[in-house]
Amino acid sequence: MDKLISAKDAAAKLKDGMTVMIGGFLANGTPERIVDELVKSGVKDLTLIVNDTSYIDRGNGRLVDNKQIKKVIVSHIGTNPRTAELMNNGEMEVEFCPQGSLAERIRCGGMGLGGALTKTGLGTIVADGKQRVMIDGEEWLLEKPLHADVAFIHASKGDKMGNLVYYGTTKNFNPLMAMAADCVVAEVDELVEMGEIAPHEVHTSSIFIDYLVKE
Repeated sequence: MDKLISAKDAAAKLKDGMTVMIGGFLANGTPERIVDELVKSGVKDLTLIVNDTSYIDRGNGRLVDNKQIKKVIVSHIGTNPRTAELMNNGEMEVEFCPQGSLAERIRCGGMGLGGALTKTGLGTIVADGKQRVMIDGEEWLLEKPLHADVAFIHASKGDKMGNLVYYGTTKNFNPLMAMAADCVVAEVDELVEMGEIAPHEVHTSSIFIDYLVKE
């Protein structure tokens, strides 16, 4: 199966009202070419699951600035004043989740688990409306799994089957998101032939990747 598609065709996988995960940490490890096409497409009313909303002019922050996002599930928004503006104006819903809990929720979504138990967030607004579980007399907060219709991730290198390698901190949320969506598109900086990535170097297996974007 030929998995290689254009960034424009990748963006077309996302329809109005869908839930999307986009990899990256302050745009480091974000599939920028795909985001370019998402902005051009005008797809709207999206639920966005990300670590952060980056900057106004970079990464997924451009989707926020373009008012394509209905709701964002995020660990922080401090680097993007536009996110705070839209939240305070009631134009976009923001659900905050501690970074470690956010990663675990995505992992649980990919692993088919019912959620993660944590003490992080107890006694704060993070716990509002969430289920609490007593274990051996101690209270824990249940963080439910997250799943997306589409995940757009970025890798430093990939082969034509979709086996991926991430360099340095570009890894961040990308491997977790690759497991937690119905359709996963990986944008790669370098595309190589099958067999050119040693098995022990693979960070994300091709079984999780539906499509690849190079240009």
